[in-house]
Amino acid sequence: MKPTLFILAAGMGSRYGGLKQLDPLGPSGETIMDYSVYDAIRAGFGKIVFVIRHDFEDEFRKKVVEKYAGHIDAEVVFQELTALPEGFSPDPERTKPWGTGHAVLMGKDVIKEPFGVINADDYYGAESFNILADFLRSVEGKKGEYCMVGFRIENTLSENGSVSRGLCEVSEEGYLTGVNECHGICRKGDRLVHTLADGSEADFPAGASVSMNFWGFTPDYFDYSMRDFLSFLNAHGKELKSEFYIPSVVNNLIGSGEAAVKVLQTPSKWFGVTFAADRQATVDQFRRLVDEGVYPEKLF
Repeated sequence: MKPTLFILAAGMGSRYGGLKQLDPLGPSGETIMDYSVYDAIRAGFGKIVFVIRHDFEDEFRKKVVEKYAGHIDAEVVFQELTALPEGFSPDPERTKPWGTGHAVLMGKDVIKEPFGVINADDYYGAESFNILADFLRSVEGKKGEYCMVGFRIENTLSENGSVSRGLCEVSEEGYLTGVNECHGICRKGDRLVHTLADGSEADFPAGASVSMNFWGFTPDYFDYSMRDFLSFLNAHGKELKSEFYIPSVVNNLIGSGEAAVKVLQTPSKWFGVTFAADRQATVDQFRRLVDEGVYPEKLF
């Protein structure tokens, strides 16, 4: 059975200013998602599942899903504030989504095979998809054997502002022992720094492996995640801005010993559109990759 790729596409890019998932950035109007799907097809994935919101379903199906017909199977699931287990309901004043952990749970009824999880608005590189696909094929039929594709921090920075990244703690055997979310990461001269909770700056470790939300799971992940989501809702469900994140589930499973998460290092360089000023640099990057023969002029 071929692995599935789950793409998180439900968010609006507030800092970027618009629905960046549909922004044409490639030479023939491709989105960043198009390059991820193209790389996934080449790596041997058999299905794409997008999680979006109902309010832009028609536009998304027309501009995104239809173009993949004949190339790979694609399905759409929906993340809404009301998509909660029985007995729970959102605060009427809540507008903030429930987070990436909740978004992945929306795929539980359509994914029955090992699957990868990525952001819609990040470019991960073809080699990263090959690494992920190889791992997912190796864990078919298994439980609790997950992975995270780790990027070198220097390969994930923006020239136009600071970024947030999950700093990975990795054992000598190459397994994840924890993910710590760090904010305000940027270059200061020849240093990398990040912003601490009290507003002060501290050095960020050079060469560190960071999470770009590029995960690999077997389907048992959904049961563990739902268990943690119920605990989250009982503790934080009435808060207006609380969010349920993938790393929270992963950290809990590592701590309990119910899952092991292999960190797969990739040499790929990330780029994306965190800020509006990133857009032209991303357009130029895709143009360069096409000129170098990494991608055709038109993907689909």
